[in-house]
Amino acid sequence: MKKAVSLLIVITFALSLFLTGCAGDTKPAQTNQPEGTNEPAKATDEKKDPIIIGALTSLSGALQDYGEQNQKGFMLGLEYATNGTMEVAGRPIEVLWEDTTNVPDVARERALKLLDKDKVDILMGCASSSDAAAILDLAKEFKTVYVIEPAAADFLTGDSWNRYIFRTGRNSAQDAAAMADVIVNSKAGAKVATLAPDSAFGRSMVDPIVNELIERGGELVHQEFPPAETTDFSPYIMRIREAKPDYLYVIWAGANNPWSQLMEFDLESYGIKITTGAPEIAALKSMTPMIGMQGFCVYHWTLPQNNPANDWLVKEMEARYSEVPDLFTPGGMSAAIAIVTALEKTGGNTDSEALIEAMEGMEYESPTGKRYFRKEDHQSIQPLYEIILEKVDGVDYPVPKFVREIPAEDIAPPVKAPAQ
Repeated sequence: MKKAVSLLIVITFALSLFLTGCAGDTKPAQTNQPEGTNEPAKATDEKKDPIIIGALTSLSGALQDYGEQNQKGFMLGLEYATNGTMEVAGRPIEVLWEDTTNVPDVARERALKLLDKDKVDILMGCASSSDAAAILDLAKEFKTVYVIEPAAADFLTGDSWNRYIFRTGRNSAQDAAAMADVIVNSKAGAKVATLAPDSAFGRSMVDPIVNELIERGGELVHQEFPPAETTDFSPYIMRIREAKPDYLYVIWAGANNPWSQLMEFDLESYGIKITTGAPEIAALKSMTPMIGMQGFCVYHWTLPQNNPANDWLVKEMEARYSEVPDLFTPGGMSAAIAIVTALEKTGGNTDSEALIEAMEGMEYESPTGKRYFRKEDHQSIQPLYEIILEKVDGVDYPVPKFVREIPAEDIAPPVKAPAQ
């Protein structure tokens, strides 16, 4: 077994950055629910109008796995939040699902259908930030609350935000803040280099770390942006080694990852610790060389401490799907809980102004603990986890082990939303 390393890991999960009201009284009773999800509740004897939620996510394409995780979590979350009744204030909840296919024009077209034809009360989604961006102005045009989950691009609750937008997931600035918190907590005044693909995704994920490091007394000393299709990382790693940072922050996704070559260059012997973060289970399987490294994590099913919502989610996922929740499952559950919590506060009233008033500053339960919507930009403020990757017998990937919960207020992103 290789000697233990004290490498520090923090992965961004921003593949989802690219690859994460018409409130009428008369609603259609049909659903467009994909096979394998929970059936919506039927109308009650009182025949109250149903609450229609239009859900958009990637049910095909590169982010299909993320979308399916989110879908399962959302439907289970509705069940959990309503105690199995699938209704609020006597009104049954129905969900219309649409596949964005990871194409923004398709996402916009299908959101328009939900809003204009199906007359949904609330929108929820998307897995891709590009898809979500294509829908923002429609939410404003139709005066319909849009709950973003899990798309993480900062601009969605930043420059492009409008008052109908709420995000239950974290954004990339919170990821960067968590990473900087872990680094500087380990070494005051740390010097950091970055390795990320030369793409909008890679550069957008590096940008937030600069200010976060400076605010915490750290420093960004070197950057490398290889082409996304790179297979030989040697020249980039050599330049990083020559820059002599304390930490190397790696942002990468895909099969041609740099982990093996980074280990071959033995950066630790040069005093350089590697940082990246714990992603979804499928991606963790490529990180066996990184066992023993520290970092942060948005979610792994073993991390939440004394959390009834997570305990229920794990139990139901195993019972119904013979699998454990993955990275994007609890996000779907959190969005569902937030929506039900808001509807309980309004007594089932789906008017957008009533929902906005109820949701601004609102606390709600989630599988990772209490969250709340910040009034200024409707961004959910939530805790993340510091972890260490460890080998567990019988598990074919490095498992994130709980080190500490990073308090929500310590990693709250700056407010960049325009005044409304």
